[in-house]
This record gives sequence, C-alpha cells and structure tokens, in this order.
Amino acid sequence: MDRTRLSKRMSRALRHDPGRVGLVLDDAGWTSLEALCRALGVSAADVEDVVRHGSKQRYELVERRIRARYGHSLPGHVDLPPSDPPPVLFHGTGADAVATILRDGLHAGGRQYVHLSPSEATAREVGARHGRPVVLTVDARAAAADGAVFRRGNDDTWLTDDLAPRYLRPT
Repeated sequence: MDRTRLSKRMSRALRHDPGRVGLVLDDAGWTSLEALCRALGVSAADVEDVVRHGSKQRYELVERRIRARYGHSLPGHVDLPPSDPPPVLFHGTGADAVATILRDGLHAGGRQYVHLSPSEATAREVGARHGRPVVLTVDARAAAADGAVFRRGNDDTWLTDDLAPRYLRPT
C-alpha cells in the first residue's frame, strides 16, 4: 500500500468527510481502528504503518481507537492540551491574502484552528499552496501573555484560535 495515498484517504475520512466512507466519529474525533479499516478497505497494519511512519504526525492511535490530531473542517474541537508556544511562530499564506490578514487578523476559516509553524521554511511551503508565498511572523509570546491558547499539533504545527493583527508582521 502506498503510504502517502493511504494517509490522504485517512485524512479525508478522519478530518473532513467521514460520512463519505460510512464512518462515524465521536465528539472528540475518535473512531475504532476496525471501523476505519473496514471503511477504507485496508488492514490495521497498513493504518498503523501510516500512524507510525507518517511525516506529519497527523494521527493518534490509542487502544485500537484512532483520530486525526488537527486540521479538521468538521464542527467541534479535537481536545489537545494547551502548551506554551515558542516566542515566535510563522504563518504561510498567499500574497493576495496578506493585506486582509494584516487588517483583520488570522482566522481558522473552514478549519477548527489557525495553523502555525515553528519553521519559517515550512510556513513558506504552506504559503506556496496559495500562490506567491508570504510568511508572517507571529509574536506568540505576546499573544499567549494576552490569553491566546496554543496547542501543539505535532513537531511542525502549532494551533490556536483567531489571532489579532497586532501579533502579526510580514517576515
């Protein structure tokens, strides 16, 4: 089984459209490993391989239950514990969105959280998905001091709710 292809299928089922494959998630985004395997027509070993070796640490597998850790476009929030962010994080976007973001701030849009990166290079890669990439520097220390809650999605992804423009500046 192609790990990347299966990860994309798991992402769609666990983050965006579980009903499309007949999957039901609980309020915290969990389903049984067996239900996911049936829905996708794959083995538990295949899914476990994606969880264990996936480059983005998108999934949690605990006691034969699985969920996507972040990136959901479904209602509700996956409960990840708050964590102290590094002083500075980065957000990649397309050049066309910069003026609006600097005026209105960052908003989750169709996702549950705003996604941030500790790496400027990773943020630039994300921004390239939206046209000419622009990286915004996020003053995470000041935002956290003012009450913003940050969660660690994985080593490359930090999550938070909306951020006001005062915490953002072009890099």
